[in-house]
Amino acid sequence: MTASSLSFRLAVLFVIVGMAMGIGMAATQDHSIMPAHAHLNLLGWVSLFLFGIYYERRPALDTSRLALIQVILWSIGTVVLTIAVAAIHLGYTATEPVAGIASIVVLAAMLIFAYFVFRPAPAVQPSSTMRMTPAE
Repeated sequence: MTASSLSFRLAVLFVIVGMAMGIGMAATQDHSIMPAHAHLNLLGWVSLFLFGIYYERRPALDTSRLALIQVILWSIGTVVLTIAVAAIHLGYTATEPVAGIASIVVLAAMLIFAYFVFRPAPAVQPSSTMRMTPAE
């Protein structure tokens, strides 16, 4: 599996869960976990989808093991952080250290991604062939 395909698949799963959380909050009129909902949608849906686009445009990176590790670390950190943030906002303050550790995991994954973005190497250059599909 490539980093982009894993990113896209996980992003879709995360947005489905995020939407279900939103619907659940609306149905119960209890918006106490809104911060967790926001974290899941931003980290899980938006960021992962953007990672997928970046990796797909750079085929050498897309198939690299480190890119796959970055996506997995990001996803694990996102799940744990979302659960911990929800627990905190439901009154379980003992989960604050868990949120802190998950935040560090997400930061570590972003530092790996930053390495890919800033390192000057042919392996990170965009694909020379344009992949265009018709709009219709």
